[in-house]
Amino acid sequence: MDRNDKQKEIEALHEEFKRAKNLFLAGFQGLTVGQDSELRRSIRSTGSKYKVVKNTLARRASKDTGIESLQDKFTGSSAIAYNEKDPVALAKVLTTYAKNNPLFVFRAGVVEGRVVNLADLEQLASLPSKGELISKLMFLLNSQAQRLATAVGGVARGMAVVLNQAAEQEKFKE
Repeated sequence: MDRNDKQKEIEALHEEFKRAKNLFLAGFQGLTVGQDSELRRSIRSTGSKYKVVKNTLARRASKDTGIESLQDKFTGSSAIAYNEKDPVALAKVLTTYAKNNPLFVFRAGVVEGRVVNLADLEQLASLPSKGELISKLMFLLNSQAQRLATAVGGVARGMAVVLNQAAEQEKFKE
């Protein structure tokens, strides 16, 4: 890679780092190509990106971005997984993959500008996804409306039953 190519790569990485709100740095030494392809597919399914990066280029590209605090973590074989939206989905994929493949080692991460460690990543992965939270909220909102509709409908139904019984027993005289 010549100097111009390196500069272009640094600029491209810098732009990616500026846009990424959630980024996880990991080591992948010893993974096979098949295992790496599996990881890439699962990360892409969350709408996230995955790249293997050169440490020196990544350190230079991280200056003046939200991940500048991770510069000292770029050592050995480094890969980054990042996205702009949902840290929970990405954390779930990474922790699940790391459990099945012990050669994949999480080093550090940044979630919404905050540096996270392995314990934080596991807690983040245990949270329900955004879709699950929205569905639970919609259920709670809808359940109150259903209860109100049942209560209002119950009054009218009860009144109709009473009037019907009174009419059958000829309680009303014409």
